[in-house]
Amino acid sequence: MADRIAEDKIIEIRQAVDIVEIIGDYVQLKKQGRNYFGLCPFHGESTPSFSVSPDKQIFHCFGCGAGGNVFSFLMELEGISFQEAAVKLASKASIDLEINLTAHQKEKKVPKELQAIRDAHELLRKFYHHLLVNTKEGQQALEYLYGRGFTQESIDKFQIGYSLNSWDFVVKFLSKRNFSPEWMEKAGLIIKRERDGTFFDRFRDRIMFPIFDRNGNTIAFSGRSLGGEDPKYLNSPETAIFNKSKILYNYHQAKSSIKKLQHAVLFEGFADVIAADRAGVENGIATMGTSLTDEHIALLRQNVQSMVICYDSDNAGIEAAYRAGKMMQDAGFEIKVAIMPDGQDPDEYIKKNGPEKFRHEVIEASLTWMGFKFLYFRRGKNLQNEGDKLAYIEEIIKEISKLPMAVERDHYLRQLASEFSLSLDALKQQQKQFYFAEKRKEKGKSGPSFNQVIVPKPAKDLKPAYYSAERYLIAHMLKNRDLLYKVQEQLAGNMFNIDEHQAIITYLIEFYEEHPEPDSAAFLNHLQDENLRRMVVDIEMQSISDELSNEELSDYIKQVLNYKKLLKIKEKEEKQKEAEKQKDFLTAAVIANEIIQLRKSL
Repeated sequence: MADRIAEDKIIEIRQAVDIVEIIGDYVQLKKQGRNYFGLCPFHGESTPSFSVSPDKQIFHCFGCGAGGNVFSFLMELEGISFQEAAVKLASKASIDLEINLTAHQKEKKVPKELQAIRDAHELLRKFYHHLLVNTKEGQQALEYLYGRGFTQESIDKFQIGYSLNSWDFVVKFLSKRNFSPEWMEKAGLIIKRERDGTFFDRFRDRIMFPIFDRNGNTIAFSGRSLGGEDPKYLNSPETAIFNKSKILYNYHQAKSSIKKLQHAVLFEGFADVIAADRAGVENGIATMGTSLTDEHIALLRQNVQSMVICYDSDNAGIEAAYRAGKMMQDAGFEIKVAIMPDGQDPDEYIKKNGPEKFRHEVIEASLTWMGFKFLYFRRGKNLQNEGDKLAYIEEIIKEISKLPMAVERDHYLRQLASEFSLSLDALKQQQKQFYFAEKRKEKGKSGPSFNQVIVPKPAKDLKPAYYSAERYLIAHMLKNRDLLYKVQEQLAGNMFNIDEHQAIITYLIEFYEEHPEPDSAAFLNHLQDENLRRMVVDIEMQSISDELSNEELSDYIKQVLNYKKLLKIKEKEEKQKEAEKQKDFLTAAVIANEIIQLRKSL
């Protein structure tokens, strides 16, 4: 039993897993032609430049240059070793690696304190839930939840619990199980008294809502008071395992529904998520008492591109929805906004009108992002007042001007013309003025929509012919083992002009000595240098013919060899100038003749 994973096991894993399926767990992919495209998980972008090739089992980002196979994807995205990536993929493919992972596990062992914090949260989550559903101490809290419309199914699904009305039950409970009080204070579960250094429970006589990470591990709690005591909701502080800016409530449970429906519903808080789930909206998520962050956006982009924002309809909720919508728009999401009527939150609306009405008349009746802006910009304005009305119309026309589709612009201009009995022609003329002014301002910097794909841009300085020839030769040699030796023979001892290209060839010769068949994904594992690996992926993504004709091969070889002659010509030209400076015209004439012969050979 060795720690090293056998080569045949690596091959078995690579053949068993599909790179599109693996990457699809992290990136929302859309098929376009033979490849799949999505937003790159390695750098921020609002337009898809990330490509996955199912034929070659490799990925490549035309934006940041990241590239590799299924192993390197996991290694780079999750910051893990090759062995860890192999173990993870083997588990997905149900392949027994037949290795002793003890040494490997020690290498990545979780610090004792951190593990204790995780274990304590899991233990308390189970205990709080048990107290609520199985004990007389939790009976009052359970009846309170039933009275608020909670079902037993919902209580179990979200693992809702109850904390005892005691100052030190949790302190004693955890101490008896050898959890350090100092560590539990850092975990946010207990609090230290300043006067005597003793500890007391943070959560007392509260309904407990556990907070989970993306993998379903308990990392924090929010406790709701049963009576009128403040605060109404008491939350865990941020800890080593809980960071509000990175956590989306219910993400671990909603993920499958989000992928199935291809959209998610973003609520303001976890109470709204639970209420909506009871109404059959299972793709609901929420931030944890914080505004939407870049980390939240990055997490969402892995699985979905269409979002519905369902915040409260008070002024604060509308402002928050607008901020969230702008962030999502910048990140390339398709956005709709569900409007809650009469200032109600989802829980209140569902109780009053029922689950079906909430689904059909709120969520499914969501406004487009532009439709929401019609409501957003009219807040605080008296549209009976001429000045307010003109200011509102101008704001809306500016927003309409930003729409990429002419049909959309026409639709909303007609809506505006109808509402205020205005001339459509006048509105169109005004909109065009704003549109072209914005275009001049942007200077053509606006990017394509999500449905468009960023293709590799031509380099500002065109690459010389020999550079492209070497890349095309490598691309063909990666597909044809015999061609590699044929190229080596025709180069007659000469090497490629680009050092990195020559290094790839050297590694490819070494690879083919052990692997009789071409295998791009396996070759990427063979390469240790990240820069070379990215270059190989970039070359692999080139479009080339299935067969390389003798004429094409000769032309490529000629371009590679010609560059050396061009360098020699340049060198001789310098010597010729030097000879002329020294008045050595005989030597200059000899060199001139040599230059002529070299140019003829080109």
